[in-house]
Amino acid sequence: MLDRPTKLQEYQTYIDGKWCNAASGKRFETYDPYTGEPWALIPECDAADVNLAVESAYRAFETGPWPAMTQTGRGKLMRKIAGLIEKHAEHLAKVEVRDNGKLISEMTAQLKYLPEWFYYYAGLADKIQGAVVPVDRPDHFNYILKEPVGVCAFITPWNSPLMLVGWKLAPALAAGCTVVIKPSEFTSASLLEFMKLVIEESGLPPGVVNVVTGYGAVAGEPLITHPKVAKVAFTGGSITGARVNELAARSFKKVSLELGGKSPNVVFDDCILEDAVAGAISGIFAATGQTCIAGSRLLLQETIHDAFVEKLVAMAKQARLGDPGLPETQVGPVTTPPQYQKILSYIDIAKDEGARCVLGGGPATREEGGGKYFVKPTIFTGVNNTMRIAQEEVFGPVLSVIKFKDEDEAVAIANDIAYGLGAGIWTRSLRRAHSVARRIKAGTVWVNTYRAVSFLMPFGGYKASGLGRENGAEAIEGYLQTKSVWINNGPGGGNPFVIKTASS
Repeated sequence: MLDRPTKLQEYQTYIDGKWCNAASGKRFETYDPYTGEPWALIPECDAADVNLAVESAYRAFETGPWPAMTQTGRGKLMRKIAGLIEKHAEHLAKVEVRDNGKLISEMTAQLKYLPEWFYYYAGLADKIQGAVVPVDRPDHFNYILKEPVGVCAFITPWNSPLMLVGWKLAPALAAGCTVVIKPSEFTSASLLEFMKLVIEESGLPPGVVNVVTGYGAVAGEPLITHPKVAKVAFTGGSITGARVNELAARSFKKVSLELGGKSPNVVFDDCILEDAVAGAISGIFAATGQTCIAGSRLLLQETIHDAFVEKLVAMAKQARLGDPGLPETQVGPVTTPPQYQKILSYIDIAKDEGARCVLGGGPATREEGGGKYFVKPTIFTGVNNTMRIAQEEVFGPVLSVIKFKDEDEAVAIANDIAYGLGAGIWTRSLRRAHSVARRIKAGTVWVNTYRAVSFLMPFGGYKASGLGRENGAEAIEGYLQTKSVWINNGPGGGNPFVIKTASS
């Protein structure tokens, strides 16, 4: 069980290697989703703080030890960061649970896995290579350089705060960039603990990583539009992502966006039924549905629909709701009050649209293991893919079950959506697995598994699910820019104003 002291913990933000309050002196409370009570005070930064942070990051990029450091030296520092995350993983996980209400088992697993990102990109830091090009001018020598883009702004969400910071921070540092991070106002505490226990202790030069905390319109927008920010990396909803893209485009910044999803989890009648049921459960309920890759549309072949739903409901009924700080808890609270209300409103919308609620369908009482912001695991059958419950991201423990006849119809339903982040396929046919994986328009397709991620594999979406990729060798390219260098090894360039005659 988590220690929940009643005294509010007070945090400062981190700019230029120093701990400081917001310039305005303002602070705001952050809440424990399980109890609904405030537990910490966070600085409420604004444009003045953003400017200090960006200027600090810009100085650190242009002068001092960071740009002078070799790529191998950067890699060594990153390995130190990885070791410090390993050392403090359990403490950081507990802070995340206190701040976002996700399960201690999930947060601990994430934090223990996170060092691998820094080890991986530490190894890539001195593998960033240009090229020599045999150009078609024999008197010239040409080579290509890969250089860091500059100051990067990260705007990160509340559902997996440190994991999603790490996905951006590791490749950015390996590339040689400097960073300003604006975490969600709902979950800033774990990042501030990370700065104290990991970044500050690692010996990373001041200004290389900075944090501004606060609200999107007040701190986020000035960060996106700051003229010295060269790249914006955002994870969050598609509506906000479109706004981020629009603001960044005004000054031609590089942008990467990891946005929403409405992922199809497609089950064929030749699947291993028990495995597919478990995969459907973990795809939507394991993180209380608060994950962009949630398998929130369960597509069932009509020949197994009834038997599958029966087993699905029976298994989902066994879910243990409760304190996310307890290892035996399987479903925790919704992280934020607005999200809690949004999920309940979508449950009402589904009922109004004619979907049949076969499990859950409302708040969970304390007698059922719930707390302040709990929603029962909810399953709707009789869903048509045109319904709002099938087309719009709920971001909660709500599953829509949709029937299909054959492979072609399954693919058509899977792709009939604005999003394209993830998809699942359950089948024993190797031919079908490869065929359907190629036909589904999504950045990640899982076959006979779901929600598996790795630092080695690129992650991102098609269509409204985003731009660019995180993870894998591909991610580091988003933090680099390409320069061509021409060297003339022949005679001078010649005077273009000399008129040559036939005798000259």
